[in-house]
Amino acid sequence: MLKVGERAPEIDRVAIDGQRFVLSEQGGLCTVVYFFPKAFTPACTVEAQLFRDNHAEIALAGANIVGISTDDQKTQCRFAEAHKVPYPMIADRDRSVCRAYDALWPLIGVARRVTYVVSPAMEIAAVFHHELQARKHRDDVLSFIDARFRAARPPAV
Repeated sequence: MLKVGERAPEIDRVAIDGQRFVLSEQGGLCTVVYFFPKAFTPACTVEAQLFRDNHAEIALAGANIVGISTDDQKTQCRFAEAHKVPYPMIADRDRSVCRAYDALWPLIGVARRVTYVVSPAMEIAAVFHHELQARKHRDDVLSFIDARFRAARPPAV
């Protein structure tokens, strides 16, 4: 996995909604890039739903979010539609994005459950990795974004 302080690899892909997602053009407070192994599995479904349910809160803080798995485009589209995911999702069937982020399990070739928070300067600002506790990713992300948002706000007069 990449470490805090390392440069985040660029992501330039067409998301499942047909829109081009370019990480370096996201701006805002930060971008949450979360990887998950397979659509429609219990933990991946929970994780996608948690990020969906907190999407407005994350967006109001000025952060962006994108979900990435090694599923094909058709599966990823069905998954996003079934769970009404409001943020971009990327099918990484060729695993190039997962490889660039060192997010693949060796031998089995599916994505690890890892979440990166990427700064607008394309630096890894935080890394969260909980294979069995999908809910922890959302909790860690919300805590991190809240602290970052508070630090970015000017003090009250």
